[in-house]
Amino acid sequence: MSRPTFEVADIVQAQGNRFVDSHRQQLSYQQLKALRAIAQCRTAVLGGHVDDCPRCGHQAISYNSCRNRHCPKCQAQARQRWLAAREKELLGVPYFHVVFTLPHGLIPLCQRNPKVLYDLLFRASAAAMLEVAADPKHLGAKISSLSILHTWGQNLLPHPHVHCVIPAGGLSADHTRWIHPKYPFFLPVKVLSRVFRGKFVHGLKRAYRKKKIHFSRANAALEQPRHFLSFLRTLFREDWVVYAKPAFGGAPQVLRYLGRYTHRVAISNHRLLAFDGERVTFRWKDYAHGNKQRRMTLSATEFLRRFLQHVLPRGFVRIRQFGFLANSCRTARLRLARQLLAVTPKPPEPSALTGSEPRTWRCPRCGGAMRLGPNLTAAQLVSRCSFFDSS
Repeated sequence: MSRPTFEVADIVQAQGNRFVDSHRQQLSYQQLKALRAIAQCRTAVLGGHVDDCPRCGHQAISYNSCRNRHCPKCQAQARQRWLAAREKELLGVPYFHVVFTLPHGLIPLCQRNPKVLYDLLFRASAAAMLEVAADPKHLGAKISSLSILHTWGQNLLPHPHVHCVIPAGGLSADHTRWIHPKYPFFLPVKVLSRVFRGKFVHGLKRAYRKKKIHFSRANAALEQPRHFLSFLRTLFREDWVVYAKPAFGGAPQVLRYLGRYTHRVAISNHRLLAFDGERVTFRWKDYAHGNKQRRMTLSATEFLRRFLQHVLPRGFVRIRQFGFLANSCRTARLRLARQLLAVTPKPPEPSALTGSEPRTWRCPRCGGAMRLGPNLTAAQLVSRCSFFDSS
């Protein structure tokens, strides 16, 4: 993929200070940290290394990455390492993709209580799938899921939802056989929607009783129990969106599919079309009108405001596994599932996902493999690289 013409870093470097000066009271430490990391990513500030070509002697500086999980430039290698680990856990069955979305009315609470409500989104969606799948009317099996949180829509406005990737079928209650799904969409979507809604609202009510929910000035009235209970009742007046796709193939397809959703940030650099120092134009897909490709232009400060809404709280885990893929029992249950499916784990094969080969890049002069130099601080780079000043 060609290098993008504009990057989020360009917008942060041009307008970040002005944005922070006017919004400092509303910004969290994590948001400020993300802005600083994106602005400094792959610049001399973070240091780097001097690489050289053994064939022609060409030298070049490679600056270090910030490794912030909200930086558009720092996710590719993390994604490859994560996919390589998941490659060893895939089963020889098709996989389904199910998406659970929170209704628009909950967005103000999500923005004020991201850690509580996003955690509840994970737990309620997973519990709904596990409960419906365990019912003999639907599947009668113990299933597993890998869930990935996204908090944004294509226009950068809040749109909290989780993408769940689920093996087709699960373990019987007595762990003696593998049960295959009865439906082309794995589990009935309407049933999942109702159970998900009930579990989320129940968890929200419990969090409120434990005084874990905080309200903004616009929603201050909800601090009163009668108003909050009235608000909860409105959540039952609409069907919650649960979307399921048919099975999409085995392990290779799953890895490609997961690569689209893991380690994503609110917007990639490749969607940026123009930036004149004041206004940003980017490409977005309008799902409400036939997935049409559209353009949106925002002021730089509005773009940054929308982007920073999707910075997660410190330590919040945005990729989680449930059911028999949970950390407490994953190894034993995977071994059992493979036995029941008569699948024997194959020895590791060379893979583009493993990242086992040393990372290299090609010399721009002769095409040879560049030799990576030792990591240097910013000060060391200045003292070691005077040859760049004269070139």
